[in-house]
Amino acid sequence: MRILLTGTGAADGIPGYFQTDRVSELARAHGGKDVRYRSGAVVDGVLKIDWGPDTFACAQRLGLRPRDWTHVLFTHSHDDHYAPREFQYLFPPFLPMETERPLIYGNAAVVDGFAGQFEEASLLERFLIRSFEPVEVAGYRVTPIHAYHKLDEDSLNLILEKDGKRFLYGTDTGVYQDDTWEFLEGVALDGIVLDCTDGFQATEYWGHLSCEELLRVVDRLAKIGCVGSETFVGTTHHGALGGATHEELERFFEPHGIHVGYDGMLIEL
Repeated sequence: MRILLTGTGAADGIPGYFQTDRVSELARAHGGKDVRYRSGAVVDGVLKIDWGPDTFACAQRLGLRPRDWTHVLFTHSHDDHYAPREFQYLFPPFLPMETERPLIYGNAAVVDGFAGQFEEASLLERFLIRSFEPVEVAGYRVTPIHAYHKLDEDSLNLILEKDGKRFLYGTDTGVYQDDTWEFLEGVALDGIVLDCTDGFQATEYWGHLSCEELLRVVDRLAKIGCVGSETFVGTTHHGALGGATHEELERFFEPHGIHVGYDGMLIEL
């Protein structure tokens, strides 16, 4: 399984949209891994996770062809992950009506949210997925788990399984709640990426992780048999307000064997 992180930024990316903080200004001046588009991923070139407002830019930056993405999995309906109007370009006058279009999977807010976005939105095939109910998607076994994030909908993290490998895409969650911990017990993972929005600046908002909280989550995952010595552990969804540059995050996580995600990182399991 090959997981390409197309974007690793939080809601307003890095440099922050309108921000002039230290992390944003460094990213503007020096570029490189400190520039983060809004988060998303592509699995094996065919399965897209989240389709936010930076998807077009990410595809151009990384040399990807969105037409290759036959299935799209959404984690939740926040704007940085969910840009349903982008799908209008799959229809006339941009493409012929008989064009093959990706199948779309998400919670009720995502599936229902396409209604009225553009004239042909009802023609897209959409499938409701729910926490803890596995589904088959493009040859993968996909198990959504309950993220601790947007509480007025079934916010999801995603476990993907294929060819004996199991990967958890864990963005946009705070510390998991009891139902998720109970479900995860004994589920051995070959790879995982976790939310690290708050960086060095933990806030009172419970829906994201700081660096310290991420370490505690990884430690608990290890104790319940999810993470072992060979498990790839990485980060994503970094925010400028977390107060950490890419290099500073690497220095923090390197002693723990955790990889700091960046736009274009390829994870091979």
